[in-house]
Amino acid sequence: MTAATHSTLFPQVPDSADAVLEGLDPEQREVATALHGPVCVLAGAGTGKTRAITHRIAYGVRAGVFQPSSVLAVTFTARAAGEMRGRLRQLGAAGVQARTFHSAALRQLQYFWPKAVGGGIPKIIDRKIQIVADAAASCRIRLDRNELRDVTAEIEWSKVTQTVPADYVAAAAKTGREAPRDPAEIAQLYAAYEDLKRDRSVIDFEDVLLLTVGILQDRHDIADEVRAQYQHFVVDEYQDVSPLQQRLLELWLGDRDNLCVVGDASQTIYSFTGATPDHLLDFRIRHPGATVVKLVRDYRSSPQVVRLANGLLAQARGRAADHRLELISQRVPGPEPVYTEYADEPAEAEGAARRIRGLLAAGVSPAEIAILFRTNSQSEIYEQALADAGIPYQLRGAERFFDRPEVRKAGIALRGAARFGANDSLLDDAVDLPSQVRAVLSGEGWTPTPPAGSGAVRERWESLAALVNLAQDFAAARPASTLADLVAELDERANSQHAPTVQGVTLASLHSAKGLEWDAVFVVGVAEGMMPISYARTDEQIEEERRLLYVGVTRAREHLHVSWALSRAPGGRPSRRPSRFLDGLRPGSSAASGRMAVAGPGGVERGFSTAGIPSAPRRVSRTPARCRVCGRTLSEPGEMKLMRCDDCPSDMDEGLYERLRSWRAAQAQRSGQPAFCVFTDRTLMAIAEAAPDDAGELARIPGVGVRKLNRYGADVLAICAGGDPADGGGDD
Repeated sequence: MTAATHSTLFPQVPDSADAVLEGLDPEQREVATALHGPVCVLAGAGTGKTRAITHRIAYGVRAGVFQPSSVLAVTFTARAAGEMRGRLRQLGAAGVQARTFHSAALRQLQYFWPKAVGGGIPKIIDRKIQIVADAAASCRIRLDRNELRDVTAEIEWSKVTQTVPADYVAAAAKTGREAPRDPAEIAQLYAAYEDLKRDRSVIDFEDVLLLTVGILQDRHDIADEVRAQYQHFVVDEYQDVSPLQQRLLELWLGDRDNLCVVGDASQTIYSFTGATPDHLLDFRIRHPGATVVKLVRDYRSSPQVVRLANGLLAQARGRAADHRLELISQRVPGPEPVYTEYADEPAEAEGAARRIRGLLAAGVSPAEIAILFRTNSQSEIYEQALADAGIPYQLRGAERFFDRPEVRKAGIALRGAARFGANDSLLDDAVDLPSQVRAVLSGEGWTPTPPAGSGAVRERWESLAALVNLAQDFAAARPASTLADLVAELDERANSQHAPTVQGVTLASLHSAKGLEWDAVFVVGVAEGMMPISYARTDEQIEEERRLLYVGVTRAREHLHVSWALSRAPGGRPSRRPSRFLDGLRPGSSAASGRMAVAGPGGVERGFSTAGIPSAPRRVSRTPARCRVCGRTLSEPGEMKLMRCDDCPSDMDEGLYERLRSWRAAQAQRSGQPAFCVFTDRTLMAIAEAAPDDAGELARIPGVGVRKLNRYGADVLAICAGGDPADGGGDD
């Protein structure tokens, strides 16, 4: 969903070029005033790199050195590009093109395709996986779902590294890449995939870049036209460029050097997609006369958070580590990072939810809190824990803010009120812009107080509340603004995907959290096998995992919580240990031995029990979970819930399962939350298979947990016994 932003205020446009430079520190000012020749900005996390480069562009425009239409700023996400366009507008530099590599290439491809090839460009496919599956079928190669995904990723890597099918085997061997299948098979699948695309007259995401590169290489007249349009280039997150993107950049530049790049080798976390920091680290070799500026003043994080971040990189190895930046916090001291060890993953999720409730009670906004995890599969257990605790949340990567139905409807209502408001009785008592917006949106479902629960109803309210808050900030910054002015602002933001803040705790993977920040961050699952991930084996892969944790840590402004669980499920063998990356950094650990000592006061907290909540019966078995049908050791969470393999026969009571589903639907409707937040389908299946007779048996089913046992146990046991749930069951 939407990124948490530290402020939604609308600053006044600077009245001169010199005013653009006000408020910059000496290094940022050096970046902003370096308007000619190659410039390389090495910017650590939280050091204001986006501020520095947007002020550079704005200063160049306001000083008359840059024409807005001659500047192309490229970054890696639509959100980052939208934020950059928004900042440039606020600095008086509207008209500058700020786009992703793909967006910029697609515009050029659409414009020049009729001239270079003829006709319109082929249809761009949204997802490759179906064509990869068809390619596998044509080659008579059987791929399961995971292999299909991995082969698709391998094809993407090949394309961004400009590797053709015939060269794949050699390229994979040269780079030490661990192919998901025999490299010769992947080369065959890759070739068949390309053939199918040609037969169907479609192109994929990477083809947009490849075809643009091909046209610019082959048609010098078109390349000259592009170079005449764009005279100055800025590249953000330069450590993440792929060889294909670097080639496109070189073709845009030609023989010129009006290029400013910004990056941090210690934040290279996308090498699996072909990204490499080598272009950033070799910049001074390619451009010997380049101006190089280092930004190390960290304005985001407290000294305590920065100390941990610097400590993580101090143990790093490799070329990126040799160029690490030592951050210097510019904030007042804050609390020390909190390290907590839990018995199992459900306890870890419940512990995070409990601490978040404490932060909310202390006045921290839910939009300023995030839970970050290594893989998206870890999300569900935290969604359940937050829902159980009545805490609103949002999933990073879900539907974009301005694409939500309620936001689109609200925009239509506001636009109508702006045009015909004089005849709208809703606005009779509205005395200013915020009250006008509140009046209009009250007809769309906004209320002064939020609804109970954390499901779809609450999410819709949060979207409308974000628009209300945006209107208040807009009016505070521009007192004379009208409803029509706000509608124009919303249109501009929708075009750039510059969304307002949504009130809800953010759940996100560490990768998707890049570029974001919050007051409080919970980095969870920081145990061996997950951080670093189990399939990271080479030194390079391990170091990228360390950088990923560094990115997670540096998202926190003040409160940082790092946690891990000793086992996956309640009652499981406590075989896990904290991540090696914390050795020598967390209290009681040694960097040399990597073994954890007993933590004294202020050390690692123990989160084995849920304070203040009656303990539920726990399984005491320490043996591995095994399928109760075939005896195979279980490892997948879904199978462990059912205590059987997915493909082993089920003895589920179908009637009981349907009664439980009907009860769950009613509970979800009453509480205004998604059905899975009551119990997931897997948990209902496990209950229907076990048909528990008492609370002890119900508590042993993974996915029930203490809170759900207390909240829903009586209802579930009544249904299992063939009766009806108690009236009002499920209420706290």
